[in-house]
Formats: sequence, C-alpha cells, structure tokens
Amino acid sequence: MSKTRYGDLLGRVEKPSRYLGTEVNSIKKDPKRVKLRFALAFPDLYEIGTSHFGMQILYTVLNRRPEIFAERVFCPGVDMERLMKRAAAPLTSLETRRPLAEFDIVGFSLLYELNYTNVLTMLDLAGIPFLSADRREKDPLVVAGGPCSCNPEPVAELFDAVLVGDGESAVLQLADVWMRWQENGGRNRASLLKEWAGIEGVYVPSLFRAATDSNGFTRTVPLKGSGSPVRRAVVPDLNNAPFPDQPIVPFGRPVHDRLRLEISRGCSRGCRFCQAGMIYRPVRERSLETLGALADAAIRSTGYEDLSLLSLSTGDYSGLSPLLSKLMDRCGPDRIAVSLPSFRAGSLTPEMMGRIRQVRKTGFTIAPEAGSQRLRDAINKNLTESEIEQTVTDAFLLGWQVVKLYFMVGLPTETEEDHQALVDLVLRLRSLRRKSTRRGQINVSVATFIPKAHTPFQWAGQISLQRSEQILSALREQLSVPGVQFKWQNPQVSLLEGLWARGDRRLLPLLIRAWQNGCRLDGWSDHFRFDLWQQALEKTGIDIDFFTTRPRSLTEPLPWDHIDMRVSRPYLEAEYNRALSREPTPDCRWGDCSGCGVCDFERIQPVVNRAVAEPDKDAAMCAERGDDADGAWVRVAYEKTGEARFFGHLEMVAIFARAARRAGLSLVHTKGHHPKPRQIFSEPLPVGMESERELFDMQIVNRIDPDRIRRRFNDSLPEGLRVLSVHKLAGKTPLDRANRAHYRVVLSGARFDPDKLDALAAAEALVVSRRRGKGALKKIDLTDMIIDIKITAPAVAQMVLRSEPGRTLRPPEVLEHVFGMGPEMIRSARILKREPR
Repeated sequence: MSKTRYGDLLGRVEKPSRYLGTEVNSIKKDPKRVKLRFALAFPDLYEIGTSHFGMQILYTVLNRRPEIFAERVFCPGVDMERLMKRAAAPLTSLETRRPLAEFDIVGFSLLYELNYTNVLTMLDLAGIPFLSADRREKDPLVVAGGPCSCNPEPVAELFDAVLVGDGESAVLQLADVWMRWQENGGRNRASLLKEWAGIEGVYVPSLFRAATDSNGFTRTVPLKGSGSPVRRAVVPDLNNAPFPDQPIVPFGRPVHDRLRLEISRGCSRGCRFCQAGMIYRPVRERSLETLGALADAAIRSTGYEDLSLLSLSTGDYSGLSPLLSKLMDRCGPDRIAVSLPSFRAGSLTPEMMGRIRQVRKTGFTIAPEAGSQRLRDAINKNLTESEIEQTVTDAFLLGWQVVKLYFMVGLPTETEEDHQALVDLVLRLRSLRRKSTRRGQINVSVATFIPKAHTPFQWAGQISLQRSEQILSALREQLSVPGVQFKWQNPQVSLLEGLWARGDRRLLPLLIRAWQNGCRLDGWSDHFRFDLWQQALEKTGIDIDFFTTRPRSLTEPLPWDHIDMRVSRPYLEAEYNRALSREPTPDCRWGDCSGCGVCDFERIQPVVNRAVAEPDKDAAMCAERGDDADGAWVRVAYEKTGEARFFGHLEMVAIFARAARRAGLSLVHTKGHHPKPRQIFSEPLPVGMESERELFDMQIVNRIDPDRIRRRFNDSLPEGLRVLSVHKLAGKTPLDRANRAHYRVVLSGARFDPDKLDALAAAEALVVSRRRGKGALKKIDLTDMIIDIKITAPAVAQMVLRSEPGRTLRPPEVLEHVFGMGPEMIRSARILKREPR
C-alpha cells in the first residue's frame, strides 16, 4: 500500500502513531539483499505488543543475521480494522508496509489466551487461510511461540509449527532449515515441516492427532513415524544469549514505557499455582558485569528515563544489592529511575529501597496471593505475614504513597476463613500508613485463580462464575473503606481464560464462531463481549464446565501430555499432594535439588552469582541527589512533516527528551518526587497537522556549540522531525507567539466551493459554539477570527487565521463551519502550518 493511501487511513483512526513504524532503533533492510522475510506478529494492540520483551529479543536475534529481515506487525484497533475492510487494504508490516501474505514466515507470540480471536483478525486482514491444512504453497508458513505454547491444542490447527520454550536459538534453526529448503526449490511443505519437527522445542501439529475416548478425555498422539513428546528448548546461560541492547523506543503510551533489563530467567520458589515458575526453570542469572555493560549500552541507545529490572522474582537475584548500587551510580546523575516490578516481601532491605528512591519512588507491588498463612502454605508461597507487614511499613516510612497488593480467590483448599483473613490482612496493612509521615494508599487487586497446564494445580477445578462473582462482591463490600482501593479482574474473562488454558482441539470451532460473532480484543474491558461468547458456546455445543470447573483425576490423560516442559509429571503430582497436606517445598536456588526433573547438571542447571561483594550500607543509603547544576536555556526550532504529523503533544515531549539523552545532552530536571526535564513547548499542534516551524525551550547542562546540538538531535530523531536551528537564551525567556497563523490545506478527493467564500464575505457574522474538554460552552464569531482565505487550486486553500491566547482558530473548524465539510473529509485533509512568506 502506498504511503499516501496509508496516510489517508491514519488520519481517520484513534492513536495513528500505532501504525507508523518509524521508531528510533527500528531496522530497515534492502529487500533485495535478504533471503528470508520473517514477520513477528503480535495479536494485540501496539501498546501491548511493543512492550513485549520476548518480541524485542527475537527482533534483535533475527535482524543480526544479514540474510534475514524481521519486521513487526500488530493487531489493528477496531476502527482501523473497519477502515481496512472498507478500503480492501491488507494488513502490513510496520517497517516497509509489506502485506503480511507476502512474508515467508509469520510468527505469532501467544502470551494470553484471550488474544486468540486477534490471531484470526490478523490472518483475515492478511488474506491468509485460518487453518494450516487449507493453506497453499504460496501462503506464508505460520508459526507460534510464547507461554501459551505449553498447551497449544485449542489453536494448534491454526499453525504450521509451534515453538515451545526459549526462542533465541530455536528460531534461528527454523530460519536456517527454511533457507536450505528454499535453495533446494522450496517445494513440498510437508518435507520442511518434518525437518522442523526434528528441532528441539518445535511442535508440528499436523504430525499429531487428537484421540478422544468414551469419557470425553482427549490425548494428543503422534501419527505413525512421528516423534513424541516435544521437549522445551532452553537457553542454558543468559550471559551468552543475545540481548536487545538497542531496543525500539515506541511511540505513544505503551504499557511498559521504560527500558527493561532482564537480570534473570526462571524461578525456583515453587509456587504451586504459578505456570511461569514451572515452565521457565531453571533459574539463570546474568552476571553483574554483563548487566552493567548491557544497561549502559541500552541507556545510550534509547534515552529512557526509567530502567526496570525484569525477572519473575527480581528480589531473589543473588547480587541485587551490588547491582542496585552499580545501576544507581550510572543512572542517578542522569535522573534515570530504577524500578523493581516484581519482588517478594522481605527480599528488599531498607538500604535497597533507599537506593531506589534516590531519583524517584517508582511503583511498589507485593503479591501475598492469599490472605491466610494456611493458604499461603498450601500454595507454597513461603511468605509470612510479618514479612509482608515489615515491607509495607518500610515502604510507607521511606515515602512511598501507594502500595499495591495482588491476591487470588478460588485457590485449591480455600475456605470462607481465608476470605476473611484477606480482609483482615488488608485492614492491618492499611493501619500501618499511620506510622509514616504522609498518608498512604493500599491498592488491592483480586483475580480468580485459573488452573494452568504443567503446574501442580493442573488437575484442580476452577470455581464457577457464580461463586467467583459472590466472593469478589463480598470482598469489595468489606474493603470499601478510606485508604483502600479495590479492583478485580472480570470473572467472565477468567472463566474463558480457564477454558482456553486447559482445552483441546475441539475448541477451535468455538473460536472461529466467536470471532464471526464479532469478538475482538477480548483482553480489553471496553471490547469484551461475554454475550457473544455465550452465543458461540451455545451454537457449538461446548460444555464449558467440562474444561473449567470439573476437577481432573491424576490418572486422566491431558491434552498437553505430549508437550514436555521438562518438569516431570511425578513431581507435579507430588506437589499437588503436598498442597493438600500443606507441606512446604524449599527453594532449590541455594538448597538441595527438589527433583523437578528440569536440570541434567551438565548442560542445564541453575546459574547463580554465588560470590558477590556486599556494598557499603552507608553508601547504599546515601542522601538524595542534590539540585541539578545550573544549565543554559536553549531554543530549538524544528519542523514536523510527513507521518510525524500523527504524533500527539505528549509523544513529542517524550520524543525530544529521549532524543536529547541519546544525543549525550545532560538535561536539567524539575524538583520534587517525579523529576522531569525542563522543557517548554509552544502551543501544541493538533494530531494530524504538519508544521514548517515550531519551537520549544529546554535547559541543558552541557556547554556545547548550538549547531553541534542541532546535528546531534537530527541524528537521534525519528523520520519526519528535523531540528532547524538551536540558539542559546539569556535566561528563561518566554516563547513569542504570533497573533496570526498561516496554513496550507489540501483536500483528498474533494474540492473547495468558491461560493462558500462569497457567502462568508457577505455575512456580517458567523457565530459558532465551542466547548474544549469539560469547559464552559463559548460562542465565537468566525468572521473576526478569519483574516484571509484564498483558493489557489480546486483542492488547495491558503488560510491566515487569528491565533491569540484564549482565541485560536484552526483550519478544521473553517472546513466544517465555512465549507460545510463532514468529519471524514476533514480528517483526510492535509494541513500544513507555514512560515509567513
């Protein structure tokens, strides 16, 4: 699709920057010089998918090979899907806008079961048949990976192959086999799939069949001559694994708008409800030296103001204290905050917390999971109430305003007493805020427990929808007190997630029917339609209780038994029985092996930093950084053209701040709990408007020649933004604002009516009503605001409009009220704010 045609669509959708593909660190290659074009497809919106660390890893791994070009594609929003259907426009990649159907391999990341309908949306928009069996030789090979691959059966027939486990090396093996196959003629896809099936961690669904017995139990068995089981691929040492040290810096407001540093993979705590804690074993830590080098490179290449330490349980990293010291020494002077999104209560000392708060107090989250000690013991949480209370006390005393708590309901062996214990625990923690010098808030989030494949609780039943609603309603009522905010996951969503988590191949017709009914973006509350799912369940005759609320016996065959996640079935059975007797299983990170079956102690075994020096505690509790050095104010003039017109104002603020950091500029920051760079922009441009010249001021520490600052900026900005000039100011000087603005407006598929201008000239007044946001309704006279309009071509007009504080007129209002144009025509117009000639 041409850029012009695509741009017409972008002007009519919500958040158009989702679809640009011009982000810093995105990669574009000459298509004539590559052998394999690999589409990395994420079945959710850009804001979610661009935050996925696994996708960033694969993007880096594949693109480091000169003969491979990996491009990204995300599920479009509902509005964009509608426009694409109307325009018969195919789904394309971000980098080159190549139609998805023209790629050699399309790889989907399956992170969440409620994304499955989005896979169908993307295949449909691409014109790729849903079922692997229906695809032709010219169609792309469609593969999948991610945590949902540990039970791929409900959607297995959508894919030619499924990658189980760590993807770094396995995805390159897939690519190498494909390129050899292509060099030999690229015929007979079945032969390629059989060779793929020989790669560790690769499951080819067409080489297996689902066998259902008289009880309705399904076993997935290999066809004659096929191997079984499929064993998870494991990267044994992260220090030698590729890392995205130049990650793409997304536009807009992604879910995780920060730099992420994966410090370890896997968890050895052994929580019996946690699928990630089982399927990512063993623990593999990166060394302090490796992490320091990676953090430094990634900070330089992105300009992020936040660094998040990524791990299933960050607080368990054996060298956390010296790592924090190292990172804060690097990040503190540049006002880069360091956060730990996941840690256990009791794993952070006040000294560590003091280091984190040096720049700003980032989020503070604890997951007790259950309210009573009895239930925490049953699920092997190994967390005491005193540890929880001490951590919350320390957080409030050190100045955190909000502490988030995560709980689950419906856990095996749970009773009414456990629900009351949850309420009592929250209220006790709420009382701790009185010990601090400031008021505090407890945010409680509760979800319904979902039994997942390859966990000790995979045989447990999920509580019914009615029971889940009763429990959540009672908790909400009891915790409706000042200082506590209660949130819960929709139990209807949890029920469907449980269905897909433990289902088999009989569910695929349900998925297709729900999608045909209109189910889209089911993971988003504003799009989720349980009524449409109920209609699909009734039409397909699926008994949802058979897959969700029904407990399963330990002797029952499971649809995912052919997927070997390396954790043995006897171990999972033993852990299930230990849960019923509340018998703990110790953490094997430092102690004896728990016998889960993952490690062979030759190639695969725990990798832990066993000897790390403790930092000086006085240094760790160093005082807050002092005020920034006095810096010089500079005024930056820049142009915003092409598809950069789709950036909103807040995006522009972030883009320039991060570009400044990548350019090596030290920015002066505001004071307070959340320091931000000192930047002052002229009046924001509306989304979709271009400009030949805009201004902003920023305060920098560096004593650098202004023209050198300009060159550095232009080396760091995305396509469509260009700095025209930089000059120093004598102090903080207000931005001048002209009282008139010049515009050039070009219509798409329409003409200006000269008679409308004649009517305007003859009118004594043209009064219209305007309301900005939630403000009061105002009336303005357009004849007073329009200085001049000239039609210079049938579809082109030049406008000069008044622009004063509190009285500004924009071209879209002129198009609407003077020329009588509708919203569609206005959104498709190209508007350029010009320098006065």
